[in-house]
Amino acid sequence: MLQGLLYSLISAFSFASMAILVKLGYNAGLDGNEMMQYRFTYAAVLLALYLFIKDRSLLRISLRDLGKCAFIGLVVYWAQTSCFVNALATIPASTAALVLYVYPVTVTLLSAAFLKMKIDRITVAALTLVMGGCCLVFYDAFLKAVDPTGLMFGVGAMLVFSCYLVLVQVLLKGIKPLTATLYVMSFAAVSFTLSGDITAWLNQSWNSVSIGLGLGIFPGVLAVTFLYLSIEKIGSAYTSIFSSVEPVATLAAAVMFLNENVVLLQMSGAALIILGIVIPNMRMLMLKRRFES
Repeated sequence: MLQGLLYSLISAFSFASMAILVKLGYNAGLDGNEMMQYRFTYAAVLLALYLFIKDRSLLRISLRDLGKCAFIGLVVYWAQTSCFVNALATIPASTAALVLYVYPVTVTLLSAAFLKMKIDRITVAALTLVMGGCCLVFYDAFLKAVDPTGLMFGVGAMLVFSCYLVLVQVLLKGIKPLTATLYVMSFAAVSFTLSGDITAWLNQSWNSVSIGLGLGIFPGVLAVTFLYLSIEKIGSAYTSIFSSVEPVATLAAAVMFLNENVVLLQMSGAALIILGIVIPNMRMLMLKRRFES
C-alpha cells in the first residue's frame, strides 16, 4: 500500500503542474490543442529515447496490447484531455480542479460496480474527508463568474477521467507500465496532431518549446508512468483517493506562479485531504503489524 501511495503522490504532484502550465500557455498565446500536441509528442519521444538507451525490451509489445493502448490514447485520453483543456480556457483553474476532483467518488462507485471492490467504512470516511477538503481548498471557485460551457467541459473531463482510470486497470493489466505509457502517449500525440495543427511544428518559439517540454515531462511522462505504477500496485479506486493530494499541489503552485491568495479555509481543506489519504494507510499498517505479530 505504501509503495502505491508513493507512486500516486508523485503522479498527483506531476499532474498538478498541468493546470499551471496550460494557463501560462494560454497567456503566451498558445492554443489548447497545440499545447497537448506538444505535450504528448515530447513525452513520447523522450520516453522512447530513454527506453532505447535503458532497456530496449520495453519497446516490444504485442498487437493485442498495442490495440488496447491505441484505444486509450486515441479515444479516451483525447476526450478527457480535450475537455479539461477547453474548461481551462474559460473558467478558473481552481474551478476546473474542483469539478475534476469529484472523480474519486465516481471511480470508487465504478470499481464497486464493475471490479467488485468492497466499499467499507474506512473507504467512505476517506472519500468524505477528501471531498470535503477539495471543497474547502477551492471554496471560492463558484463565487466567481463561471462560464456554463467551461463548466460542462469540466464535468465531461471528470466523467471521462473516472472511466479512464477503471479502463487502465482492466485493459492495461499485464503490460509493463513504462511500455504502456510510451504507446498510450504516442497514440495521444497522433490524435492531438490530427485534431490540431500539424504546421504548428514549423512555427516554434521559445515559449512553445519550454511549455511543451514542461507538459511533456511533468504531466506527461512522470504523471502517467507513476499513475500506471500506482494502479498496478493498489488498484484504480485507492489510486484515485490518494491522488487527491493534487489540489494541494495545485494550490501551492497557483500561489507561486499565478499569485493567488491562500486563506485559512483552504489550508484546512488541504489538511482534510491529507488526513483522508493517511487513514487507509494507517489501517493497512495496523493490519500488517497484527499479522506479523
